[in-house]
Amino acid sequence: MKMKLRKPVLFLLLVTVFAPIVLYTDTLGTYFTSPSSSRTEFIEDLSTFTFGGDVRPLNVLPQESSTSLKEPRGDVYSENSSHSLSNASDTLSSEDARKTRQLTEAESMKHQTATGSSNDGVEVAMNGSHISQVTDNLHEPQQTDKTSPKLVSAGKNESIAMETSSKKKTSPTDSNQTLDSTKTETRHDQHTVQTSGKVVSGETARGKDEERNAQIVPPDARVRQLKDQLIRAKVYLSLSATRSNPHFIRELRLRIKEVLRALGEATKDSDLSRSANEKLKAMEQTLAKGKQIQDDCATIVKKLRAMLHSAEEQLRVHKKQTLYLTHLTAKTLPKGLHCLPLRLSTEYFKLNSSQQHFPHQENLENPKLYHYALFSDNILAAAVVINSTVSHAKDPSKHVFHIVTDRLNFAAMRMWFLANPPKYATVDVQNVEEFTWLNSSYSPVLKQLNSQSMIDYYFRSRADSDPNVKFRNPKYLSIMNHLRFYLPEIFPKLDKVLFLDDDIVVQKDLGGLWSLDLKGKVIGVVETCGESFHRFDRYLNFSNPLISKNFDPRACGWAFGMNIIDLNEWRRQNITEVYHSWQNRNHERQLWKLGTLPPGLITFWKRTYALDRSWHVLGLGYNPNVSQKDIQRAAVIHYNGNLKPWLEISIPKFRDYWSKFVDYDQAFLRECNINKLGGS
Repeated sequence: MKMKLRKPVLFLLLVTVFAPIVLYTDTLGTYFTSPSSSRTEFIEDLSTFTFGGDVRPLNVLPQESSTSLKEPRGDVYSENSSHSLSNASDTLSSEDARKTRQLTEAESMKHQTATGSSNDGVEVAMNGSHISQVTDNLHEPQQTDKTSPKLVSAGKNESIAMETSSKKKTSPTDSNQTLDSTKTETRHDQHTVQTSGKVVSGETARGKDEERNAQIVPPDARVRQLKDQLIRAKVYLSLSATRSNPHFIRELRLRIKEVLRALGEATKDSDLSRSANEKLKAMEQTLAKGKQIQDDCATIVKKLRAMLHSAEEQLRVHKKQTLYLTHLTAKTLPKGLHCLPLRLSTEYFKLNSSQQHFPHQENLENPKLYHYALFSDNILAAAVVINSTVSHAKDPSKHVFHIVTDRLNFAAMRMWFLANPPKYATVDVQNVEEFTWLNSSYSPVLKQLNSQSMIDYYFRSRADSDPNVKFRNPKYLSIMNHLRFYLPEIFPKLDKVLFLDDDIVVQKDLGGLWSLDLKGKVIGVVETCGESFHRFDRYLNFSNPLISKNFDPRACGWAFGMNIIDLNEWRRQNITEVYHSWQNRNHERQLWKLGTLPPGLITFWKRTYALDRSWHVLGLGYNPNVSQKDIQRAAVIHYNGNLKPWLEISIPKFRDYWSKFVDYDQAFLRECNINKLGGS
């Protein structure tokens, strides 16, 4: 009995175990042996298999939701074509796989049309070049910048081809019409895809260039970041919310010290220490804490505005101080130039009377020679003027230099030229104190310079000083600066004289100036109205009726420094009296501030002869942008301004034009440690 029951039970168990396996295997077989299976299936995404039209994911691989997948911009399919294609086939789970299959089927249709073979059981002969071109472009990130209309049209045409091929599979009766239309559309698709590939590649190249330019990091990027951190740190130090947190304030101050130490004098990232990156990160962390404590943007903006206003005010004060100190430096005698006249004066008084005279004194009153007027108390500057003039003179023996200086420098000036006489030229040195005719009863300016109001103007405290400090130059207290208005009295037997400032350098022969016809004018000048601010209204007070009625505010200004003067015409037109009359009217400085150019503009109004600009180039004492071409062709270059070539504050690139006429090996210069500036 037991044996009879055992066999049916075993049979039922076997049926129960093997029946599902057989059934399931048959079902799988029906699908895997489907005629639609081909090698093209492997182009699909390997993370999916198709069962009965449903897309089923493999559980082993992680999946992305369909909503998270986005179609790349600029692809070859429009929205409508994608929709129509989805009605034909739902077998792909991703956009890229679907597009690849569409292209594959299009190529298959082309191949089938050409060979006339049936669709069943034939492998697809793919044209790899076209497919790879399209798929590469689809995955090129730079393509997402722009969408080409040609690409959209290609997508529409290709979607039509895919629909046609799909219909061909399901409706064999329409195969002839489908094949013809597919052939035409596929050819058009290939041409369009090739064209679009060129467009995309061009956009890709441009995109890469832009990306490459964006990646260029400025050489001072970290330096700027550190400085920005310091500004933010100062903001947090001053906010009430953060100041109430002593622990944070201590930490912030420590970070500020570290950043300042790391920053040092660095101007570019390569100057920073190795620890700069660590300090930068530490400061950023501390600033993040400050942001958590005080995150009110309005308060921070208000504080930054206050800091900006304070910085602008400090800048204004510093500019004013810099201007004052620059003027002070320009008027302060360097140690070497203070030593030089003392040393020379000592040697001069050691000479006997016969050794204290210059040779060729008979030339001093010869009107046929070339006479120069030079008024200076700077021995080295006067030496450069004479040396540069003689070195470029065609016939130095025709040149006569009349130097007028003050009593303090008279002996030293004479000793210098006795010890260093210019080759073949004549030199004479006079003391302005010996001009007995030049007194306060004759000269209004001398009377004004000796007045108490003028002395107070120069020596009162800086708090009450004139805002334009250049008019407060102490040289205006010296009559030496006004001697240019008394040339006929100084040289009563001369017909012409060339006036030179002591801050000029001569670069060409000046003999041609004496042969110029001034056409009845008194003085030859180089006009400076090429720049708008060098006009009369720059120097004269046109709010005063005396000025506005007699002069044109837009009239061209000109420069003292190198001027050929017809002394005979001066005497005929009584120019000295014209100067005196205007000087008397300006006793309260209502017509112009102090100086010699404003009264010169007035005194020689309509009495100037314009020289060619190449005779006299100005600006080397204040303008670093003077053209090298203008300098090289100039007969005279002028260091007008505060940056004189014998001072350390001079413009370095202009120093050599002056210093090459100084013999630094001369005994007196060596004793006073006067060396070439710049260490060369």
